[in-house]
Amino acid sequence: MARPSASLQLPGAEAPSAAAAAAIPQTTAAKASNVRWRIFAIIFALTMVNLIDRVSLSIAMPTIANEFSLSPSMQGLILSSFFWAYALLQIPGGWLIDRFGPHRVIGWSTGLWGTFQVLAAFATGGLSLLFARVALGASEAPLFPSGGKLISLWLAPSERSRGAVLMDSGSPLGVALGGLIIAYLIVALDSWRLAFVIAGVATLALAWLAWRYLRDDPNTHPQVNALELEKINAGRATPAAEAARAPVKGLGIAARSLSGLLIGRASWAMVYFGLLTWGPSYLSQARGFDIKGIGAATFVIFICGALGSLTGGFLCDGLIRKGVKRGVAVKSLLAFSGLVALGAFLLLPTLSNPYAAVALLALTAFFLMWGSLYWSFPALLAAPARVGLIGGVMNMAGSTGGIAVPILVGVILQMSGGFAPVLGFFAVCSAVFVLATLFISLDEVRHG
Repeated sequence: MARPSASLQLPGAEAPSAAAAAAIPQTTAAKASNVRWRIFAIIFALTMVNLIDRVSLSIAMPTIANEFSLSPSMQGLILSSFFWAYALLQIPGGWLIDRFGPHRVIGWSTGLWGTFQVLAAFATGGLSLLFARVALGASEAPLFPSGGKLISLWLAPSERSRGAVLMDSGSPLGVALGGLIIAYLIVALDSWRLAFVIAGVATLALAWLAWRYLRDDPNTHPQVNALELEKINAGRATPAAEAARAPVKGLGIAARSLSGLLIGRASWAMVYFGLLTWGPSYLSQARGFDIKGIGAATFVIFICGALGSLTGGFLCDGLIRKGVKRGVAVKSLLAFSGLVALGAFLLLPTLSNPYAAVALLALTAFFLMWGSLYWSFPALLAAPARVGLIGGVMNMAGSTGGIAVPILVGVILQMSGGFAPVLGFFAVCSAVFVLATLFISLDEVRHG
C-alpha cells in the first residue's frame, strides 16, 4: 500500500509511525521524491570504484611484471585469476541476494573487496598476487546482480533501461578514472603498492555509505513519499517487494532467452574485458605509449564508453516512449553496437597513427557500452523472485568470458608475436554478440 509522503530524515533514521504518517497531509508532497535515483547514484559510484580496483592491476602490470619477472602467459593468468572466484560465486551470490536482499549483500561484499584490495599491496610475487586477486573477485561477485535486483525493486518497467545504464556506466568510467588515478599515483608515489592501498581505503568508505542509505523495499525508506511509490509501482500487477516474495518454480525465464542472454553476455565480455585487461599492454607494446600516455589514452577510451552507456539507455527508453516496441528498440541498439565494434577491430590494424588508433578505440567503446542494456534483461524477463539469480547466472557467463579472454589473448600474443590476430579475435566475438542478442525473445517481458 502506498503511504503518505514522509519528511526528510537522515539515512538510517527510523520511519515515522503509521499514526504519525497518517497525520501528514497528502498536499505536503508537492512532487515525487527521487530516492530511487539517489539509490542508483550510489550503485553508480560502487560500480565505478569496483572497476577502479579491478583496473589497478592492468595499469600497474607493466611495472609489476618487471619487478616480479613475469612472462606474458603468467601475466595473463594473473589478470584472469580475478574472474575465477568471481564467476564461481555468481549463482550462490544471486541466491543470497534473492534470499537476504541486495542491501546487506552489497554492504558486506564492498567491505570485503576494499580489504582485499589493500592486502594485494603486500604481494611478494606472482603467486601471492594471484591469490589476492582471487579473493578480490570472490568479494566483488555480488555487486552487479545486486544492482539488477534493485532495478527490479526500485524502478518501473519504463525506467529500467536508464537504471541499467546508470549502474553499468560506472564501469567504463571507473576504468577511465582508474587509468588516470592509478597511473598518477604510481608515478607520484613511485609505488604501485601505495596506489593499491589508497584505492582500497576509498572502497571501505563507500561501503559505509551504501550500508547506511540503501534499502530493499521502497516502502521502508524514510525519504520515499507516496508519489514516488506510485512511480515505482507504475505498470506492475503487484508492488515490487511483494512480487519478489512470491514463490516460483525453476529459473523463472524462457529457455530461448536464457540461452541468448548467456552467449551474448559472454561474447560481449570477451571484448570488454579483453580491452580492460590487455588494453594497457596493447597501448604500450603496439602503439608506443609510456605509463602516463597509457593512463591518458585509457581515460579517453573508457570515458567515451561511459558516455555511450548513458546514451544507449536514455535513447532506448526514449524510443519506447515514442511507441517503438521494447524488443525492437533494445535489440536494434545492441545489434548496431556489436556491428560497430566488429568493423572497428577489422579497421584498427590498418591504422599507423597511434592517436588515430586511440580515437577509433574510443568510438568503439562508446557503442560497445550500449551493452549495458543487458542489465535491464533480468528484471524484464525473469520472475521477480528470480531476478537476483538470473542476474547472477548472466554475470557468471560474462565472468567466464572474463576468465578466458586474458589467457587466450596471452597465448595468441605469445604465439603470433603481435596484436593483429588479437584484434581479429575481438571482431569474431563482436559478431557472436550480435547473433546471440537477436536470439533473445522479449515477447514474454514481465512487468512485476
